[in-house]
This record gives sequence, structure tokens and C-alpha cells, in this order.
Amino acid sequence: MDWSPVLISMKTAGLSIVITFFLGIFAAWRVVCIKSRCWKFIWDGILTLPLVLPPTVAGFFLLYIFGVKRPVGQFFLDFFSVKIVFSWGAAVIAAVTMSFPLMYRSARGAFEQVNPDLVEAARTLGMGEWMIFHRVLLANAVPGVVSGGVLAFARGLGEFGATAMIAGNIAGKTRTLPMAVYSEVAAGNMDSAFAYVAVIAAIAFISILVMNAAAWKAGGGIHG
Repeated sequence: MDWSPVLISMKTAGLSIVITFFLGIFAAWRVVCIKSRCWKFIWDGILTLPLVLPPTVAGFFLLYIFGVKRPVGQFFLDFFSVKIVFSWGAAVIAAVTMSFPLMYRSARGAFEQVNPDLVEAARTLGMGEWMIFHRVLLANAVPGVVSGGVLAFARGLGEFGATAMIAGNIAGKTRTLPMAVYSEVAAGNMDSAFAYVAVIAAIAFISILVMNAAAWKAGGGIHG
């Protein structure tokens, strides 16, 4: 079995969850702080959109943005000599795009579950908004935030449609585990496909166990 899809998938999912984790928490915090219900609905819709779009449609938008003949893609090519599409970086972008809404919505839900009286009490004690976020909101939302990280990591690990559109299926470069499964099935190599399926299922399951254990320790148990 070729192990390059395993390494590519782990690198892609690992980097994407780092980016998604912090972006999702920050976006959730900013949306929760919006006072206008109308603007909150609009921003929530924009940030959640990749979750409801078909992955190939999201991939089309990414290809439209980062293509070599598009402003963003051409900028990177002209000034940094970096071609984004059909590269490993494109696979990371696809994974971040598709996993971000899960992290964002989980973090937002966790923040909104925090007792507002705690936030008001912190303000009366003279705490700044950043300190309130760190010491009150985030500290009391750890289980929900970690659960969002689990979902986002698993989504990034299993991303297929958007990756196929913007990164392609290049062996040893952008062929992630889902792409490898597809390639082996298309070639009729069912045994190899099953091996890749077993690997991705094992990684996802172990990740859930580890992150659930972290949430249990930090939040006093995961209720469900």
C-alpha cells in the first residue's frame, strides 16, 4: 500500500485544524458580540454557507478565486511565484473552507450557552473584553469548543469534493486518503481501497477518543 496519501492527509488535516480552530473561535466570538440581530443573521449565514453548499460548488468558488488567471491566484503567482491551484496548499485551503463552519458553529453555540450574568459580572469588575473572552467565555465553553475541533478535524480529514476541484488528484502531492479511496475503487483495486478506508476510519476514531478525553478532563465530562 502506498502510504503517501496517509502522510498527505495527516499533514493537511493537521495544518487545517490549527487554522480552523483559531479562526472559528475568533469568528464565533465576534458574531456573538454583534448587537444587531440583522447583521448577526447575515454574518452567520455567510460563515455557515460552506456547510450547506455541495463540496464541488464550494470547490468551484475556490477555483474561481485562486485560479492562475484570477486576481488572487495571479497575485501569488506574479509576486511570490507560487501557484496555488493543484498544490498541497490548495488541499489545505479546501480543508479549511469545508471544516470552518463546523468549528465556528460549535464555538458559537458553546459561547451562547455561557451564563450572561457571568459576563456582566466580569464587566462590573473592570475586566476588558479580551479578558472576558479568555477568562469567562472560553474557559466555560471548553467542551463545546473541543467538540467543534473534533468535528472540524474529521471533516478536514475526509474532505473530497472541494479538494478534487482546486487541488486535483496528483499522486504523492495532493492525493489525500479520500482521493486514494476513489482512485483505487475506480481502478478496481478493492483491497487497496479497503486498506485506505480502514486507515482513515482508525485515525478518525482515535482522534475522537483523544479529543473527547481532553474535553472530559477540561469540562468535567461530555454530556450527551
